[in-house]
Amino acid sequence: MKALRILNQEIVECRLCPRLVEYRESIARLKRRAFRNCEYWGRPVPGFGDPRARLLILGLAPGAHGANRTGRVFTGDRSGDFLYQALFEAGFASQATSVSIDDGLALYDAYIGAAVRCAPPGNKPAPDEIRNCRPYLERELELLRRLSVVVALGRLAFEVYLGILRDQRKIASRSGFVFAHGAEHRTGKGQPLLISSYHPSQQNTFTGKLTPAMLLAVFQRARRHL
Repeated sequence: MKALRILNQEIVECRLCPRLVEYRESIARLKRRAFRNCEYWGRPVPGFGDPRARLLILGLAPGAHGANRTGRVFTGDRSGDFLYQALFEAGFASQATSVSIDDGLALYDAYIGAAVRCAPPGNKPAPDEIRNCRPYLERELELLRRLSVVVALGRLAFEVYLGILRDQRKIASRSGFVFAHGAEHRTGKGQPLLISSYHPSQQNTFTGKLTPAMLLAVFQRARRHL
């Protein structure tokens, strides 16, 4: 727990990517009209959850007016509402909503991280920004020593995780792993099961590409594996 706290503090203080620093801080100054009375977090967002988790949920990046406002991953926007409802129904969360960092939410046997820790313009981090942030995820994976399942939300998180495994020579290449919603990927003896899922972005949930039942099924599958 101490090592994770130290890592999270380093994440919060990070200023490696000038474009992301400028964007996240400008969003925190300008705000959205609906949140004009809120004090925005406006910094990198650390991981959140149970330090002894067997399930890691890996997202893309903080939302500009969600986690970049509240300071907690998938908190304060509709993507978070969609995700935490599924986690609650699957038994990984204490409640179905996540509105603020002090709302009492707890995760059970689950931890949430991200490929990129700052809100990127257009939800599209640049390759160098992904590279700058990757060491934080690598250290997180080392510290979460009981992991048995990784759920990657979206193709980018999926590719970043596989890139880490490849560079650590735990897999030969990424080419044998095809992203598909609900697909299970074996990454070698002693390695966590990787499950790929569509990201609970509004682009996916509003169009019906990702439904509540589809996301719940992913976490029920993770639960059965555990």
